[in-house]
Amino acid sequence: MTKVTESLSTMEKALEVNLDSRIYGTFAEIGAGQEVVRWFFQAGGSAGTIAKSISAYDMIVSDSIYGKCQRYVGQQRLQDMLDYEYDLNIKRLEYGRGDSTCFFSFADTVSARNFSGTNKCHGWLGVKFQSRPGDDFSQIIIHVNLKDKTNGLQQEALGIVGVNLIHAAFNLAHRPENLLESLLDNLSRDRIEIDMVEFKGIEFRRVDNRLMLLNLVKLGLSDAAMFGPDKSVLLPSSVFYKKSVVVERGSFRPVCNVNIDIMETALEQFSEDIGVDKDEIVPIMEITMNNLMQGSGSIDLHDFLARADMLAASGYKVLISDYKEYYKLGHYLRMNTNRPVAVAMGAASLMELFNVDYYNDLEGGILEAMGRLFKNQVGLYVYPWQYKDELITVENFKVDSDLQMLFDYVKVHGKVKDIKSYNPDYLRIYSRKVLKKIATGQEGWENDVPEAVAEVIKERKYFIN
Repeated sequence: MTKVTESLSTMEKALEVNLDSRIYGTFAEIGAGQEVVRWFFQAGGSAGTIAKSISAYDMIVSDSIYGKCQRYVGQQRLQDMLDYEYDLNIKRLEYGRGDSTCFFSFADTVSARNFSGTNKCHGWLGVKFQSRPGDDFSQIIIHVNLKDKTNGLQQEALGIVGVNLIHAAFNLAHRPENLLESLLDNLSRDRIEIDMVEFKGIEFRRVDNRLMLLNLVKLGLSDAAMFGPDKSVLLPSSVFYKKSVVVERGSFRPVCNVNIDIMETALEQFSEDIGVDKDEIVPIMEITMNNLMQGSGSIDLHDFLARADMLAASGYKVLISDYKEYYKLGHYLRMNTNRPVAVAMGAASLMELFNVDYYNDLEGGILEAMGRLFKNQVGLYVYPWQYKDELITVENFKVDSDLQMLFDYVKVHGKVKDIKSYNPDYLRIYSRKVLKKIATGQEGWENDVPEAVAEVIKERKYFIN
């Protein structure tokens, strides 16, 4: 197939696909018009690419074709569309041209801006395809947030990203990171955000989707991405929707008993404070890009997967974010849920939180940052810190004298709380010391980490020099 070249326009990409005689398939689009297939029609030579174009806007019609679903703008509806149209192509067209054709189905289901501007503007897009004639299927699914202010501009952006997706599937499947980067060709983050991607099928059998989510954030296609303990790709807005959340930020090198105790004790106390069963609260472990880069400007992928595997062994969902500042994390969570949110942290992190130099980029400085962080229903749950012979808590935490009134204000109003039921035995555990023990082969480190984490470290030889 055609080698991808840099700086292709959207029309050039569509034409390049049309002129490849092996590519042939179906377009099925719901919502925001037939914006993707329109590019291929207009580029010329579309008869060589388009077997069928369909738009099943009516719910009854859509259900009659693809089956009933709970959400029409959702991943399951998209998957139903992809599967149905792909299988139909194989059934109808394989005999006679299967030896020379790479069949595909493209689908999208989208909610673009309505007339009154009251809806969430987002959509699901996917392509299910053969990389070579007669091959088993491969598939790429993405979720996008549409940021343009008008319906027309959102439709345009959707069409461009759809063309990018199809073109990339047939030209960059062997280079997934480059494939991701190409999805915003001829676009910008001001217009569209891609906050979820999932690769599967024969072409991507060696692709770890957790690395692809990491790349989404690394490449700037999104500020956050999420995966589950089973390595499954998760859409953050769906996970957080109408749920209370407890999030703990950390390096998790390695995951220690104290990390788990911070989360579990914060979860228990937060549950009591808001009167919600803890099983109904979503616990999230967060790793920031700043932490992963550790000042080097690059990411050690083996190190990232080690952290991911340890958190998976501990049973937690993981959020990768580019939110270095806590107030940005708080804003992100509030945008995705209308329920109370708790940020669990160790008392040592309060030093960073109340460092005025941390907020030099804000016009209102630390006052603006605190206002953003604690707006609405966000609060901090603080685990004590054993510093030499002193136990540091919210109650005795020292801030600069000119910040004392601010600190007292957030404390009095319940925005910053001590975690009460902590385990004193875990206060002596420091991840850097545990990491050093593992790296140098010292005995006893297993006592400082959960049993499942110790098994992962030993089995995969993580952190061993």
